[in-house]
Amino acid sequence: MEKVVTLKRALGLWPIVMLGVGYMTPMVVFDTFGIASQSTNGLVPLAYIIALVAMLFTAFSYGKMVKAFPSAGSAYTYTQKTINPHLGFLVGWSSLLDYLLLPMVNALLAQIYLTAVFPDVPKWIWVVGFVLFVTFLNMWSVISTANFNTILVVYQFLVIAFFIVLAVRELTHGAGYGSVLTTQPFYKQGMHISALVAGATVLCFSFLGFDAVTTYSEETPNPVQTIPKAILLTAFIGGIIFILGSYFTQAVFPDVSAFKNPDATSPEIALYTGGRVFQLFFLAGSLAGVISSGLSSHASVSRLLYVMGRDNVLPKKLFGYVHPRWRTPVFNVILVGFVSLTALLFNLETAASFINFGALIAFTFVNVSVIAHYTVKRKRYKTLKDFLSHVVIPTIGAAFVAVLWYNLEHNSFMLGTGWSIIGFIYLLYLTKMFKMKPIDIHFEEAEESV
Repeated sequence: MEKVVTLKRALGLWPIVMLGVGYMTPMVVFDTFGIASQSTNGLVPLAYIIALVAMLFTAFSYGKMVKAFPSAGSAYTYTQKTINPHLGFLVGWSSLLDYLLLPMVNALLAQIYLTAVFPDVPKWIWVVGFVLFVTFLNMWSVISTANFNTILVVYQFLVIAFFIVLAVRELTHGAGYGSVLTTQPFYKQGMHISALVAGATVLCFSFLGFDAVTTYSEETPNPVQTIPKAILLTAFIGGIIFILGSYFTQAVFPDVSAFKNPDATSPEIALYTGGRVFQLFFLAGSLAGVISSGLSSHASVSRLLYVMGRDNVLPKKLFGYVHPRWRTPVFNVILVGFVSLTALLFNLETAASFINFGALIAFTFVNVSVIAHYTVKRKRYKTLKDFLSHVVIPTIGAAFVAVLWYNLEHNSFMLGTGWSIIGFIYLLYLTKMFKMKPIDIHFEEAEESV
């Protein structure tokens, strides 16, 4: 009998957390600062606190579902097992859109950063070079991917730490609010809740990635214990970094009048705070963030494709294959690399508008899955603790996600809807117009445990 090759259980808690934080890209706090400061009237740190609280509810729901089904399939698995296999397929298919396109967006960002430094080099070289590097590292070993990603994340932490030191220097010399400790980034006379919520809604998208750690459930020795902790730590660490970074930025730059380009504040923040040398150090951190996010997002989507292949909803020989030596889903990694090369065809605005739909689909159904599994199926709502965990928290999480849905960019919604329609047509083909029994799903690694 042929031996079944599975993913290698080699990742501990902190490598997984670093993969999640890398996916989120800590340096993004500076890229979005100008837009967020305008929409919140100079209260970006407070908006980040609201966004963090909102995301922690959904993070809690992810943790509950991982304990029940420790599979790399994430929301796809949870929906199939708790609600309906067909609906689970559509959730997985919709999630693929976000997962597949984020590596492409990172390749495009890498090209933009490197072209700015080396304008004479053809742009396509940076895209191809970035994609080849990320693809080969992901093919080789998940441990190598995690270790290199950790180095990149730590570098981003160092850049942010240096920025805070320089910001303190500027504040003590009278810049901005003129004080290191001030309440003005958190409270102002006449502040409007609607503006804060609108700003927090935009900033919630900075947290996309904490959910991606669930795709490593089959590559850690004890997923039931490790993954829920990793999800909450990823969201919390990311939130603290965003709050700290935005607080000191807001204190030094109370409004956006200091910026020539409020929509892309990162280079100017670095220049005005630390000069040209620090600006180069700072922009290298931005590039490190793009590479880190590229590695993590590439790894995550290849795992989701692997589970869908193993479950026979995608061709198993291709998508369900694991390399016997490297213990990675190499065909999926290569496929994602080819998709990433489409960065040669898009500009950043168009590419960025494509993502987020799939993430919101996943967030929605993870919260619903908690209610379906623990409340409806297992009747665990009779104690106060169970009622809060299995009814109140996922309901609040779903409500916050509904706000994100309301504010989703139009192009993202239209593309996501079109992608979902294609998935529905493919589902009709798989099930012969629903005349067959539900898709035969093999959850070797997703046995119910809670």
